[in-house]
Amino acid sequence: MNEAIILAGGKAERLGDAAGELPKALVPVGGRPLAGHQVALLRAAGVTRVIVSCAAGQGPSFQAALGRPGVEIVPVEEREPLGRGGGLRLAAAARTGRGPLYALNGDELFDVDLRALSALHEDTAAAATIAVCPLRSAFGIVDLDGDVVTGFREAPLLPHWVSCGLYVLGEEAIELLPERGDHERSTFPELATAGRLRAYRHRGTWLTVNTPKELRAAEAHVAANPGWPAVT
Repeated sequence: MNEAIILAGGKAERLGDAAGELPKALVPVGGRPLAGHQVALLRAAGVTRVIVSCAAGQGPSFQAALGRPGVEIVPVEEREPLGRGGGLRLAAAARTGRGPLYALNGDELFDVDLRALSALHEDTAAAATIAVCPLRSAFGIVDLDGDVVTGFREAPLLPHWVSCGLYVLGEEAIELLPERGDHERSTFPELATAGRLRAYRHRGTWLTVNTPKELRAAEAHVAANPGWPAVT
């Protein structure tokens, strides 16, 4: 796959002053815009053309911030908010060809093996494949035996999986994207009911950046892991 879509319409409202009035996907983490980390990961997987779904008037900012040798940045501006699914559908119209492509939220950091994700999608002939991560509890867990406390676990992994905002979308899935709204509330449930949706289990790093606290955690992670994510 040589094309990808980054959803970058987020306004960073929850980040407040920490965003510096930038779109969320352009907020710097470790000296590089959030979406810049994603472009580097995509480029290492062979992607040469990245379509950025963004708000009206922000296209030039994304081109200037994300442009790098070997990768064409193609902004697609929404005249009005369309939701994530609508943004994907609009951006998909800017593809140069047909076939599967990567799609990802512009406010997530991860070190997913994109080639392995793509290989699973191809091997299963799925309509779409989503990367999923183990769900970590936001709270400490109290272990009980009846009414006896037997121990405590601080923010453990739970026996559930959550989408980490990274997908491979085939033509069948793209055709089902809504003109407005969220694809995870419409397209994906429809594909799941039809048995046409697959999941790639990622047990590595996944960081969301929605609040100042999460931004600080992302900064700390990148600072503690020079060269992250390791891409080849």
